[in-house]
Amino acid sequence: MSESIAILTDSTSDLPFDLIQDKEIEFLPLKINYSQQQYRDRIEIKPEEIYDRFEEEIPTTSTPAPQELKEKLLALKKKGITHVLAIHISSGLSGTYNMVKMISEQITDLTVEVIDSKALSMGLGRLVLYATELLEAGVKFNTLVNKVKAKIDQIDIFFVLKTLKYLKEGGRIGKVEGALGSLLNIKPIISIDKTGEYYTYKKSRGRKRSLKKLYQIVSKKIAVGPCTIDVMHGNAADEAEDLVTKFKKLDNVKETFLGQISPVMVVHTGPGLIGVNITRLD
Repeated sequence: MSESIAILTDSTSDLPFDLIQDKEIEFLPLKINYSQQQYRDRIEIKPEEIYDRFEEEIPTTSTPAPQELKEKLLALKKKGITHVLAIHISSGLSGTYNMVKMISEQITDLTVEVIDSKALSMGLGRLVLYATELLEAGVKFNTLVNKVKAKIDQIDIFFVLKTLKYLKEGGRIGKVEGALGSLLNIKPIISIDKTGEYYTYKKSRGRKRSLKKLYQIVSKKIAVGPCTIDVMHGNAADEAEDLVTKFKKLDNVKETFLGQISPVMVVHTGPGLIGVNITRLD
């Protein structure tokens, strides 16, 4: 039987909308919940709006609407799609993966493979782009699934925050030492472990030192071979641009991307995030 394949991801992938449209990637927005209103991530609300409203209310977040997913999968099926590869934010950070898995099992005559990226932001985004490249090259579905799963081990994510307040408020602190911090101005360099949860990779003191340590960690990681570097920020564009400029000068960096994190991630990190995603190309 011939295969007609669609790629599905969610709004935490941080892929630019023009790229999503160009690559025909299916997209599910997570939800941002204020006491009086719910918004679809990246569609009905921008990061700046979250920052502006932090003083009055810290919102909560939730998974994409199950009914919205069901309707999307049925529409794809009606369009002639036979297989869907769904790649989503780490199950250690969101219930999105489990929700998509549960709903997709309710759709008959449509093969849906759901992959837990163990990542977020452009770590997830690079997996999605890799899947589209394989699809454009004519790779069959089973091979596509296996190659994308294998690619997860070639991705590393590191980030620093100005404060751990928002990670704690949102219950996303994971294995990061929540007591670290304010007294000694300790800034953890945070990464994601094999279970898909945040943990403290290294520690530094003060903002400038933490950014310097972040640069050193990434520089050491990329010394082994060619890679792409994505620098993402949360209301910290100048620091992010400075970091990108430095990375561009390194031999093994073949491509860079600079962007802002999605509103739903702003909720959990607050202002001042600087994150770096490394994707090895070997």
